[in-house]
Amino acid sequence: MAETLHPTHPLEPWRAALAELTWAIDGLVVKPEEPAAAADVRIDPTGPGAEAVERALGAALPVEPNTWTATPAGQAIWLGPDEWLVTSKISRPHELEDSLGKVVAEHDGAAVDVSAQRTAIRLSGELARELLSFGCSIDLRPSAFPRGSCAQTTIGQAGVLILALGDGDDFRLFVRPSFAGYLADWLLDAAQEFR
Repeated sequence: MAETLHPTHPLEPWRAALAELTWAIDGLVVKPEEPAAAADVRIDPTGPGAEAVERALGAALPVEPNTWTATPAGQAIWLGPDEWLVTSKISRPHELEDSLGKVVAEHDGAAVDVSAQRTAIRLSGELARELLSFGCSIDLRPSAFPRGSCAQTTIGQAGVLILALGDGDDFRLFVRPSFAGYLADWLLDAAQEFR
């Protein structure tokens, strides 16, 4: 009889250490997020295809560089002038790709499942911005990086997509699964400054 394989979260080996860090340091919460469906969407932002995608999502696509908008199921994140990362916590990866693919195909666009391309880490608390500043060169002050902002940058040596989720210190870090362990180790090491 064949065994059934079950996916393992890329940060499973670091889950206990990250939980201990959260418990040991007041003002800092670091936790792996559960996987979500994600699709890379390419469409002309000025044409009827963008409007069709917005109707399908139930929210506007962000057209301002380095911003994201909330959708009823997740987020639409600006990646480029005609490219967005769309996430959903309620759709399965193939469902999200199929539904968006049908919409954009009518307008010379594309939607591709990229759910396995990124792992998310939630970083929050009054020390979150300071911790990120140890390895991130962008200005993360609330006046420069408020809620609704996003940026593709590096933390340490890992490429990340960082989103400001709240008015305070609440961030989502998207990182490639192959770099997730490195980023977790970097966060654990950098947080020693607060012990």
